[in-house]
Amino acid sequence: MKSLTTSLRDRPGVWAALLIIIPFLVRTWFVASGQLNLVQDEAQYWDWTRHLQLSYYSKGPLIALIIKFWTDIFGNTELGVRFGSILGMAATQTVLYVFLARSWRRPDLGLWTLAVMTTMPLFMALGLLMTTDNSLIFCWACCMACLSVGSTPRNNLPPLNTTARVWPFVIIAVLFGVGILAKYMMLAFGGLAAVYGLCLSRKGLAPRNFWKYLSIALVFGLLLGCAPILIWNIQNDFVGFKHVSHLAGVTENHARSFIRFDRFPDYIGSQFGLATPWWMLLMLWGGIKSVSAFCNDKIVNPFRERPEVDQRQSLLLAVFFWPLWGFFVLWSFHTKIMPNWSAVSYVSGAMLAAFAADALVPSQRMKPAVIKGLLGLSFTIFVLVNVAHLLPIPQKYNITNRLKGWDQLGEKVEKLRLKEFKNPDKVFIFSELYDMTSALAFYVPGQPRTYCAWVHDRRMNQYDIWDGPTDKVGWNAIMVRKYLEDDTYEDVKRMFERISPPIRVKTTYNGQHARDFTIFLCYGYNGYWPKRGGSF
Repeated sequence: MKSLTTSLRDRPGVWAALLIIIPFLVRTWFVASGQLNLVQDEAQYWDWTRHLQLSYYSKGPLIALIIKFWTDIFGNTELGVRFGSILGMAATQTVLYVFLARSWRRPDLGLWTLAVMTTMPLFMALGLLMTTDNSLIFCWACCMACLSVGSTPRNNLPPLNTTARVWPFVIIAVLFGVGILAKYMMLAFGGLAAVYGLCLSRKGLAPRNFWKYLSIALVFGLLLGCAPILIWNIQNDFVGFKHVSHLAGVTENHARSFIRFDRFPDYIGSQFGLATPWWMLLMLWGGIKSVSAFCNDKIVNPFRERPEVDQRQSLLLAVFFWPLWGFFVLWSFHTKIMPNWSAVSYVSGAMLAAFAADALVPSQRMKPAVIKGLLGLSFTIFVLVNVAHLLPIPQKYNITNRLKGWDQLGEKVEKLRLKEFKNPDKVFIFSELYDMTSALAFYVPGQPRTYCAWVHDRRMNQYDIWDGPTDKVGWNAIMVRKYLEDDTYEDVKRMFERISPPIRVKTTYNGQHARDFTIFLCYGYNGYWPKRGGSF
């Protein structure tokens, strides 16, 4: 064990490379070997690449551009869709390690941070699934690192005797804008950066021109990121902004009941699940220590070989964790909060957990055996997640089964199209839900254009903005519904001359039951395509 500790201290760069490269290779193998079908949102983002626009109903355009780039290389495959997330997570880890090892001169904290990110379920998921959070946290991590470097006086001179570096703010300007194109949550970086700057100025820790450079960077980034999104929303009756307002609980009935207590337990439970209880507790403890270090004006020796986290660094970690993480905890008393909305706060949170764990080891507040046990358990979870498909997990406990079976459904739809219709080339495919529509678009052989009919009370989605199959009068169709259903909707019956009885489809994976679907064969489309409105 002593030799391992010595190796970690003397060759941190080698260990960092292993902690980045090995998970990268494992994730690539996991996806390339087809262990998990696309989550429906991933399929939807892929479908956006066939309709490139300035923005989309629920997100900015960046994710479609990333998927388009990699599918042009790997083809319209699961690996092509997801490779951006696999590479993006490795890039985020690299940025944070280099930042901590070079700027803060703390490679040990960098290694701890890599260990936390590699074994935290949130980051494991973001390294596999192609979501907007992946590119968001990369931009967020880069901007955080640049903000720290840009606010640190050169050569340890007093802040008022040195001018802030320019290049970090140039990077912030670009990546702040790119992050907005990934997800609107990036806008929060601007507010937190301002809070960070105000706290620095109050303590006399901001170098000259800090505010000038930061203001220019944020304004430029705001224009870069918001311009295409604003133009698209102007062209589409601001439906994207209305959708975000609805989800945030500031419109319609959400705004009428301000405090609710039924959603908080689920939300806080999801946060401990995404982080694991031990990393979450260390994160919260590190967050408390960082606030204390800043408020107590703790002075550290910057010339030590292993300098302590100083006042400016403590402020950065606290500001980019507590306000956002705490806001969503409080807002969960008002409306439903999705577990991943606070994802960017875990960039700082991972460093806080690393900070706390690293401080506990030499202080002997936590026995070395306990630390080893937590690390061992964490890496065991990482291994189990990536080999879960090989394990005999009972069906009722295998939560990933609901993400499987889409390829079998696609094959069934294609067989019905070829067998049950006289002219298979004049058959279109549709569903009433966006997730079903996008999964069908990806997994039906040939990846045809699919449609989403607004035939019941649901929220609007991107498919409702695009044209329906009104140019396919006289065609036949296949409708697919999620779960086992006995009948279809009245609006669907209005669309066709006749509809077949329900066809049940039960998919399996490795011999276990996966998902259930119902298919209806529809004959003689008359051109009617229902439209609704007002629900976002």
